[in-house]
Amino acid sequence: MKFEALQLIEPLITALHQKGYTEPTPIQEKSIPHLLKRKDMFGCAQTGTGKTAAFALPILQLMHEDGDHAKAPYVHALILAPTRELALQINESFDAYGKNLGLRNAVVFGGVSQQPQEAAMRKGVDILVATPGRLLDLMQQGHIRLDRVRYFVLDEADRMLDMGFIHDIKKILAKLPDRKQTFFFSATVPAEIKSMSDALLKDPFRVNVTPVSAPAETVQQFVYYVPKEQKRFLLKKVIEDQQIEHVLVFTRTKRGADRVARDLTKSGIKAEAIHGDKSQTARQRALQGFKDRKLRVLVATDIAARGIDVTQLSHVINFEIPEVAETYVHRIGRTGRAGASGIALTFCSPDEADYLKDIQKLIRKNLQSVPLPELPPAPPRAEVPASGQGRNHGAPRSGPGKPRRSGAPSYARSRKA
Repeated sequence: MKFEALQLIEPLITALHQKGYTEPTPIQEKSIPHLLKRKDMFGCAQTGTGKTAAFALPILQLMHEDGDHAKAPYVHALILAPTRELALQINESFDAYGKNLGLRNAVVFGGVSQQPQEAAMRKGVDILVATPGRLLDLMQQGHIRLDRVRYFVLDEADRMLDMGFIHDIKKILAKLPDRKQTFFFSATVPAEIKSMSDALLKDPFRVNVTPVSAPAETVQQFVYYVPKEQKRFLLKKVIEDQQIEHVLVFTRTKRGADRVARDLTKSGIKAEAIHGDKSQTARQRALQGFKDRKLRVLVATDIAARGIDVTQLSHVINFEIPEVAETYVHRIGRTGRAGASGIALTFCSPDEADYLKDIQKLIRKNLQSVPLPELPPAPPRAEVPASGQGRNHGAPRSGPGKPRRSGAPSYARSRKA
């Protein structure tokens, strides 16, 4: 099917063709005709399925048909996103798809001066993309009003819940008019998300595309079983030996991301970290450098990685395995997008065997094991002082991750999994 068959207007078709898009993804094909009829929607879809265009294209077309441009401080379409990076990506999509329509869109998020955002609102904004915290700040200061919103999108609702935004979202919902078209997207549907969607949506149609337990078939998945102390040596060797020119590396913690980026840079591989403690300027510089391929390696935590959409990304490496199995699917969904092939490599240390077991149960397949290359010996471990000696009494502090569950497989057995 071509986009023309979805009854999209010519300015949108032209913009899509200029971006190189001719055929809709499944979620776009299933969603756009219903949304153009002004129906509410609940979409269950993981990252990389094309959901941004699934809601952006109908909103742009319907607002163009409405012909009523917003005046400051009112907004006619509101899109809420959990992270700055995702908000920026969504706004860029509205820029690209709507460039022939004359509608005004803007993005607001925290971590930067709000003065440019205030200036944009004073000019009048038709479509606003926002993170919850900064949006509430600007509302409380009188810079934004939502009582004329006709189109409302809550994107990645489950991630909003994970990040503790649920109370902010409820405050924002209270300021929206009853009569509006609502688009609700979530990769998973925990009880609180279901309750919110039931209260928010009116006779919605539902779209369920590529459940979170099903990574793209175009992604090849491999695992290295490696001692934790040798992971940094393995990462450098894999990148160099396989001549990987563009790779997104995931860690569980901000400190871990900084450490990995620092080690790679010292070894001559250009890398930067992106996480919530970085300034917005630093995050945007690193992300843009990665998109422009001036940066070979981007090291990210899961929350900061939301919204990273890089075309033709060949590799994703799980330097540390996520504690939640569904997060693994989100991570590797950064490669193998839009039908392209991709490779996902996972480094599994003995204390992460349970995490890997959970992932393989979720995706219903075992990752293909790759023999370890020859690596430098790991540095010797510091001796644990006898009981009562040293500064830390009692049991030694465990490393990152959860302790092994009772009855968990040993490292040797996990290699056969």
